[in-house]
Amino acid sequence: MLGKRRLGRRARPLWSRLFARLGRNLGIDLGTANTLVHVDGRGVLLWEPSVVAIDRETGEVLAVGADAKRMVGRTPGTISAVRPLKDGVIADFEVTEAMLHHFIQKAHQRRPWEHPYVVIGVPSGITEVERRAVEDASRMAGAWDTLIIDEPMAAAIGAGLPVAEAVGSMIVDIGGGTTEVAVISLGGICTQRSMRIAGDEIDEAIQLAVRHEHNLFIGETTAERIKTEIGSAYPTHDEMAINIRGKDRVAGLPKAITLTGGAVREYIREPVTAIVELVKETLDATPPELAADVMNRGIVLAGGGALLRGLDQLIASETGIPVYVAEDPMTCVVMGAAKYIEEMGAHHEA
Repeated sequence: MLGKRRLGRRARPLWSRLFARLGRNLGIDLGTANTLVHVDGRGVLLWEPSVVAIDRETGEVLAVGADAKRMVGRTPGTISAVRPLKDGVIADFEVTEAMLHHFIQKAHQRRPWEHPYVVIGVPSGITEVERRAVEDASRMAGAWDTLIIDEPMAAAIGAGLPVAEAVGSMIVDIGGGTTEVAVISLGGICTQRSMRIAGDEIDEAIQLAVRHEHNLFIGETTAERIKTEIGSAYPTHDEMAINIRGKDRVAGLPKAITLTGGAVREYIREPVTAIVELVKETLDATPPELAADVMNRGIVLAGGGALLRGLDQLIASETGIPVYVAEDPMTCVVMGAAKYIEEMGAHHEA
């Protein structure tokens, strides 16, 4: 059996259990930046930003996901486009519940009597209270039962690492709000480190640097585009450039500038260095036999942050260990959650 789980199920009437089994199981990656939902037998059906637009005066939810993200930075004073998860944990329970309900309904398209079993990947560093908050939000959103799995374990399963074998595997999961590093063996996390520096902090570093060096205000979306298009953690042979627009800090008027890949690499040096140091710290705390396994087998990167160009090369040069990017790093957690619930299927049938 892999990872941690909380069941807490009450006894249900047989007829009710039979109807519930008509629903499809769901695997969910409840991320700070994006939420992904995998539906049993149908694959990843939903991949949307973890953003909710709310009317501040009435508290009404106006939009969720991609529709809400398009409103970020463009809403009038009465509308607030927010991320209900901050640094990988629930910052607003009611908004998270509304978001989960929307995503589960959209992906599952269930009938009134169908309630899916749900596995949700959460950061391993969250508290027991925060775990229960995730479970409660899922249940209120229509889930029959919710299993909680630590994101590093889910990412390792989704990346195809042999987590159940007596061999050490290291996974580095870099999401929007948290970076998690874990060494896994025999179905459990042996060594683990976590910090709340990840993709969002890289975006913020770009925003701050552009503001200070170019007197230009840019939004989250522009910073993310800069990171995605020309950002890198290690020198590249083809240094690229990008034209961006924002608001002049002094004149308050629209302004356009050109940024180079080398400049952006300097902008993000601090958060990237923090990620590398976390990997080193985890390796230092790993027992010798497991550390030898990692040395032989290498380190696997997962999560959206794994797509930052040259990050694998930087970690490899700093640790002397081969580093590989997972085949599809963005979906590792949700695919791991889906595989996990398949393993738990026998339990549910009992």
